[in-house]
Amino acid sequence: MKKIIDSEKAPEAVGMYPHARQVGNLLFLSGVGPRERGTKEIPGVTLDEDGNIKSYDIAKQCHSVFKNVRLIVEAAGSSWENIIDVTVFLTNMKDDFKIYNEIYAEYFKDNMPCRTTVEINCLPTPIGIELKVMATI
Repeated sequence: MKKIIDSEKAPEAVGMYPHARQVGNLLFLSGVGPRERGTKEIPGVTLDEDGNIKSYDIAKQCHSVFKNVRLIVEAAGSSWENIIDVTVFLTNMKDDFKIYNEIYAEYFKDNMPCRTTVEINCLPTPIGIELKVMATI
């Protein structure tokens, strides 16, 4: 069984992809950022007049990303507890890892999925964090 999942509550995709795909009992989420549905504003991000990041609050972005992941897994009929693997992309490992890691520990204290965290140069929108998640249904 293959099924495309799009949440009516999670932010709209910024490209040609669904929020998630279910294959059998596995759920694969596309990259999830901190944006909110129906707006171009990004929680915790202040942009200059050219659309470049002027300042950001990684804690606010983390909370928003985790909320969006939850919305998508629940729209697919799964749950936070069924998340089995998380890949985290940070644009500033040196400054943001400690805060992100503390917040991650709060959200995943009862469910410890496998995790990989990597630093990347940038993301498609002016954000500091994105998650790639796999879960079971």
